[in-house]
Amino acid sequence: MSVVTVTDPARDYLAELISKQDVKGMGVRIFVTQPGTKNAETCLAYCPPNEIVPTDEQFDLEKFTLYLDHASVPFLEEAYVDYSKDQMGGQLTIKAPNAKVANVDENAPLPDRVNYILASEINPGLASHGGEVSLVEIVDDSIVVLRFGGGCQGCSAVSLTLKQGVETTLKERVPEVTAVRDVTDHTVTENAYYQ
Repeated sequence: MSVVTVTDPARDYLAELISKQDVKGMGVRIFVTQPGTKNAETCLAYCPPNEIVPTDEQFDLEKFTLYLDHASVPFLEEAYVDYSKDQMGGQLTIKAPNAKVANVDENAPLPDRVNYILASEINPGLASHGGEVSLVEIVDDSIVVLRFGGGCQGCSAVSLTLKQGVETTLKERVPEVTAVRDVTDHTVTENAYYQ
């Protein structure tokens, strides 16, 4: 089966949209723009027969064919397409937890595993405060050096965030990590979430 899960309600909804297009053999194509970056976006589009890319991975979903952009596949691991009805009609949702950074396994290099946890687990939480954290380097083979940005830079709660949030999560997920250091200049407080 496909790396992307398309729920039955989503299949029905997409099949209904396709039926209104009046194009024989119309499918749906999923791709990620700027994959592996913080600006990555997962997109879903109609795919008429004349726009099928030979390298696309194809999956027969009975009511239509799903095409996955070959270069996007690693970033679509565990992606989920769902449709739920509501008072306004309904909403199609696409969740792609690995769009910003491809899923890595425990044998990947340490920086890749740290970046994956930052992108998939830590930064989504910091984003609610307009913040982000990025890997600067790894020293002594186990000490992760980070830089906070956005609402985290100059934030009075950043040491708490670093110790209780970021360091705890990184040590749990990546056992080789022994400590986390912050090299951010927190004297700059213009965008700080808590001042």
